Formats: sequence, C-alpha cells, structure tokens
Amino acid sequence: MNDTTPCILIVDDEPLNIKLLDIVLTKGGYRTISATSGPAARAAALDQSPDLILLDVLMPGEDGYTTCELLKHDPRTSDIPVIFISALTDTSSKVRGLEVGGVDFVSKPFEKAEVLARVKVHLKLRLTYKALIEAQAQRLAQVQDAQQALLVQPGDLPEAGFAVHFEPVLEAGGDFYDVLRVGGSAFDYIVADVSGHDLGTSYVTSALKALFSQNCNVVTSPTESLTMINSVLCRILTGGTHITAGFARLNREQRTLHYVNAAHPAPVLLRAGGGVEILQATGDLLGVFDSVLFEPLSIPVNPGDRLFMYTDGLIEGFGDEKMTREEGLERLTATCAAHRGLPMAQAVEAIHAALVPPGAPRGDDTILLALEV
Repeated sequence: MNDTTPCILIVDDEPLNIKLLDIVLTKGGYRTISATSGPAARAAALDQSPDLILLDVLMPGEDGYTTCELLKHDPRTSDIPVIFISALTDTSSKVRGLEVGGVDFVSKPFEKAEVLARVKVHLKLRLTYKALIEAQAQRLAQVQDAQQALLVQPGDLPEAGFAVHFEPVLEAGGDFYDVLRVGGSAFDYIVADVSGHDLGTSYVTSALKALFSQNCNVVTSPTESLTMINSVLCRILTGGTHITAGFARLNREQRTLHYVNAAHPAPVLLRAGGGVEILQATGDLLGVFDSVLFEPLSIPVNPGDRLFMYTDGLIEGFGDEKMTREEGLERLTATCAAHRGLPMAQAVEAIHAALVPPGAPRGDDTILLALEV
C-alpha cells in the first residue's frame, strides 16, 4: 500500500536545525526529507513531491527567498506550500517571504508546538483544496454524455456589450465561449478550443460551462480561476485531450481590461482612436499539467475600444487557402480594422464572412467574439 503520511521537506544549511525539526516532525507523525541548500531543495522537491516545505531564509549562495521564487515559477513545484523559518523577525522580511510565494513565517528559535500547529494548518488547507478539486471533478464526470450547454447570446446579457459568431463543424462542436457578469460593471469573456471536433468533445464544453460558472467571481482573479479550472480538467480529460483558452475581464467603470492566455491565439484590440494592438500574453495549456503558469496582461481601455477573441479555425484558412497562423492573424487584424466603422454586431458578421468563404470545406469550428468598452 502507498504511504499516505504527509512528507515535509526541511531546508536549512545548519544540520543541527534539520535534526531538531526532524525530531519534532517525526514525533508529530510526519515523514521528512532534507536539503542543506536551495538548489538541493529544488531538486528534492522535483524528485520527492513533498506535501510542504520548511525553508530557511539565510543560506549561503541561493537564499530562501530565491529558492521559493524558483519553486513557484516551476509548474511542477508551484503548488507546494512553503513556510519560512528564519531568525529574521522584522516585518519587511516577513512581507517579502509572503510576496515571493510563502504561506507563513516562523521565527527562530522556534517553538515545537508552534511549528506543529502551523504545519497542521497548511496541510489541512492543501488537503481541503485537493478534496474540492476532486469533488468538482467527480460531479463534472457525470456530464460526459451531455450535449453542449446552451451558449449565452448578446440579448441575454446586453450590459456585457458583446457580439459573437459561432459555427461548429458538427452540431456539437469543440469550440466554446461564455460571457459572465462577475460583479457590478465587471464581466468575464471566455473563448476556448477543445482539441478535436467530434461529438465526443461536446461533454467537455458542458464541463467548461459549469466550471467557469463555479469559479469566476469578483474576488477571484482570472489567473486564479484558470488555475482552479485546470486542476479539475486534469482529472476529467483523457486520451490526450487538452484545451486552449483566452480569458478577458473587463471592468467598465474602472476602464481596465485583464487578459490571461492559456496557449490560445492572441486577441486583437482595436482602439477607438485608430490603433491596433495584438495582446501577446503567455500561458500553459489547460488539462495537461497539474500546475500551470500564466503571465496576465492589464491594459487601460477607453469607450469605443473593441477586443476581438477567436478560435484558431478562423486564421488557418479553408479549402486550398491554407496559411500559417502568423499570416492568418495579419489577415484577421486587417479585416477587423477595415470594418471598424460598422456597428459591432454587423462588424462581427462581416469579418467572419470575409474570412470564411461561404461553402468552403472546413475542418474546424470557428468562433469570433467581440466586446466593446
């Protein structure tokens, strides 16, 4: 049987400190492994996947702050909670520890009871998080035979100010979009593409509808929402299925646009003043890696600005007119600019018609969604 005893990685350049913590934690019922430097700790975290890390700050060479930052930037170790243990007790040192990704800070010399209490709290939080993901995965597994959920239409949510054209290859396609009000004048706009486009992918779009509804809200950032959704997708997707997604959150009152990209084609931002911007944000696929990283963009916007989000079927050409993604993006950008004078709904239809010749053989679904500030 697999040993389910929580494993804790102790990192300290002083062997005596490691020994003391090992005694405390072992008597507390935990397994321990240890490392005496930052690079060794990162290697151990990759190899052993501990449930929690106790990390010294002041170490020669690579200090604990740097080690924590590197752990958090590696998708394979980013979700392991890190508790700093240090003789530094000033507020700025503690704040820096939290800023680089630590979850708590214990001062040296440490008290046995405090160490055990803090370890217990953060292990409970991690177990609760995992249980929540598993519960969502089990619930969503029940919708695998369902057809694609009903998609929101502009008339259903006029305050969101969007227009969309969706053409699946089959009745239940693998592309997906949704628009959600998350609070006040803030709205989320999602466009996603499930690998494959047969009827078997339709259950995934139903799952996405439920997942975005459950995990998008005003207190959860788009990055946090996608991270949570990815954790669930990793447990329900099989056979190499993966998802790309673009996620925009527009706060109309604050005139800010936050955009997170999960390996999806870059959207086109058409400025009311005449400029055109390609929002090149980076991020991992969904449903493949247990831990993912995203580099979100935060952009000021003004009334009349339009953002065009789409799936890759729109920029890869049709029939004999195949093209590279770069060529397709240039064509899309030019077409959007050429139709900037039309009302948004008319512009979306005209752009889609210009890019997708009527009657041309198509091998992929297409979505073009536009939002206007």
